[in-house]
Amino acid sequence: MTDLKTTIEHTNLKPDCTNVEVVKLCEEAIEHGFYGVCVSPYFVQLAKKTIKKNPVKIITVVGFPLGYSTVAAKVEEAKKAIISGADEVDMVMNIAAFKSDDFATVLNDIQAVTTACHLQNKIVKVIIETAYLSNEEIEKACRLCMDCEVDFVKTSTGFAPTGATVEAVELMRKTLPPKIKIKAAGGIRDAEFAEKLINAGATRIGASASIKIIGAE
Repeated sequence: MTDLKTTIEHTNLKPDCTNVEVVKLCEEAIEHGFYGVCVSPYFVQLAKKTIKKNPVKIITVVGFPLGYSTVAAKVEEAKKAIISGADEVDMVMNIAAFKSDDFATVLNDIQAVTTACHLQNKIVKVIIETAYLSNEEIEKACRLCMDCEVDFVKTSTGFAPTGATVEAVELMRKTLPPKIKIKAAGGIRDAEFAEKLINAGATRIGASASIKIIGAE
């Protein structure tokens, strides 16, 4: 059995999320020993202030949740997030460009944000939004991420029609080299499903139902 709590990024990315909810999220992460919290860029500074010197990592999102903002905007967003205190950045791939077969733009988009993060020794994850991709497209997206030497590929934003699936994680794990890890997110609400995703090849779980997952409710 995996120690699930050490894989969980305790998440609240709701558009109507409040200061009070973010403080609670951070306090829960500290209490339960979660790997990190995942919050919007607006709340990174508050999370940093709440977590203080605790080992909980601060993760934020860039180009979220649709991915089609400009490369310059994503790079600036990533830089500002890091200055505010983010340890890791989850960027959304330009799905519109990908679906239009404009792979040069997708590559430039991922590479630019990855470089901005790596220059500051921060981890970057690329959300490919598997709900919108065929198996062949998942493999192609993973290969583009490999070319950019990202740290993680992430299944989903949690805002698409479906989230993480065991099948998608298995395919991603088969395609990616061992040094690129996988974060499964979207629709993960119980320990059984979380375990299946870990067994399929994920090393991180993004979830808002984290306390339920670890059976502490």
